[in-house]
Amino acid sequence: MGTERETPHEAQHQTQQQASETRGPKRPIPRWESGALAHGVTDPFGQGPLPWLRGSEHYFDDTGKVVPWYVDLAPARPVETQPGETQQPAGTQPAEAHTATRRAPEIPHPRSTATAGPRTADDVHRQIKGFTSTGAVAPGEAIDFHVTVDPPQEFGVDVYRIGHYAGDGAAKITTSPRLSGIVQPPPLTADRTVSCHHWWLSWRLQIPSHWNVGAYVAVLTTADGYRSHIPFTVRDDRPADLLLLLPDITWQAYNLYPEDGRTGASLYHAWDDEGRLLGESEAAATVSFDRPYAGAGLPLHVGHAYDFIRWAERYGYDLAYADARDLHAGRVDPARYRGLVFPGHDEYWSVPMRRTAEQARDGGTSLVFLSANTMYWQVELSPSPSGVPDRLLTCRKRRGPGRPALWREVDRAEQQLLGIQYAGRVPEPAPLIVRNAEHWLWEATGAHEGDELEGLVAGEADRYFPRTALPEHRGRILLAHSPYEDGEGVLRHQETSLYRAPSGALVFASGTFAWSPALDRPGHVDARIQRATANLLDRICKRD
Repeated sequence: MGTERETPHEAQHQTQQQASETRGPKRPIPRWESGALAHGVTDPFGQGPLPWLRGSEHYFDDTGKVVPWYVDLAPARPVETQPGETQQPAGTQPAEAHTATRRAPEIPHPRSTATAGPRTADDVHRQIKGFTSTGAVAPGEAIDFHVTVDPPQEFGVDVYRIGHYAGDGAAKITTSPRLSGIVQPPPLTADRTVSCHHWWLSWRLQIPSHWNVGAYVAVLTTADGYRSHIPFTVRDDRPADLLLLLPDITWQAYNLYPEDGRTGASLYHAWDDEGRLLGESEAAATVSFDRPYAGAGLPLHVGHAYDFIRWAERYGYDLAYADARDLHAGRVDPARYRGLVFPGHDEYWSVPMRRTAEQARDGGTSLVFLSANTMYWQVELSPSPSGVPDRLLTCRKRRGPGRPALWREVDRAEQQLLGIQYAGRVPEPAPLIVRNAEHWLWEATGAHEGDELEGLVAGEADRYFPRTALPEHRGRILLAHSPYEDGEGVLRHQETSLYRAPSGALVFASGTFAWSPALDRPGHVDARIQRATANLLDRICKRD
């Protein structure tokens, strides 16, 4: 997230004081106590990223404010009702698989106040937490899980693949044998860098050759009912129409593990000796991939990618999968794909990442950016202490001499690739205002010039900067121009951009966090955005 409006310490203190007053005036509440259960699980749109994550936990966003982790949009379902039975995407009819006689989907039951179920592990007690010591893996390769369990006891791992799956959102692929859980050593810290690279191996999963590539989630559950998650990616090198790039580098930048009021640190926050949350100037400059994600074990904004995946797989797009670190390490050959899709918040980019994306565009491979604040900070990746490549992420931001590590200040501005660039935060969702409605992107959407797509400018926004150079192009158009008020009440605007590079590649940038959630997020689906996205991808896949 951009930092022009970094929250002052006084505002953070006021937030903490208000939280204390709601719990009782005599005992200050350390800000991690209410946040530890679910930091980094959701986003401004209210829905948990997985079908079984339902509850009322809270976490602290990057401004230091307490925000709800999940907002129930409907009453809690009874025990016998399964996820997906009462919620259909806009414009669809319930399928036969969702009748009263349908089989129970192979996903965990949602938690509710009416039923007992797994409880979310937290970073204070570390009932069960884990991470993988490898990046994306290919079928036939192995992935190593490092897990701590406190108190020591048996645990199991259920592995799910994210997809549409008749509306279930995920499907169970395999289950581990019962595993022996141990209490792993405390995380190691050095200059606010937190690492668990010294944890013992808990389970090695050999990925069968018949597994589909995709986004996977390992669900860890202890014998006494505590649960956590570990996301991972299965990839291969086969040609496909579209390559989906999961923003694992940005996910790690926001990871505050352990959110215990003492040890954890991200590129945004750390703690002082009294358990107070500190701001960016005192945060970590380097973070490690060798640690769990905070709270429930899923990254902040992970739901944006999952929204796109469920929608795209439902409509049969030919997808390959990779992580941002694959793009960084040169494991992505853009010539194998007609388009590269960046579905989520993808703020942190290395020099090799940008070089490959530019080579893709210049070689005729289209680029699709479905969020905002993309490629804002320039970062470096380095090996772990044991020599494993790309396990440490460094971004010095505004610390030290010289310019901040912003792409627009240390190198070419991001607009020279995207066509627009980060403008600011959007404190309250605003409508996206359709512009150039006669363009083929808006064809058959029902959208007309000046139409307002309610709530589609949210989270953060991009716009065109007239004084910043544009990329070389054969044609360029702005497809939305949407006013909104920033945190100080100043009127600003968001824009959605599309241009055609000299190579013939299309480069699309939505300029808002709300685009991917509009594809498949319950309560946020917009049929016009669904159709506009289909118009774009269909044209890319057909090389029109």
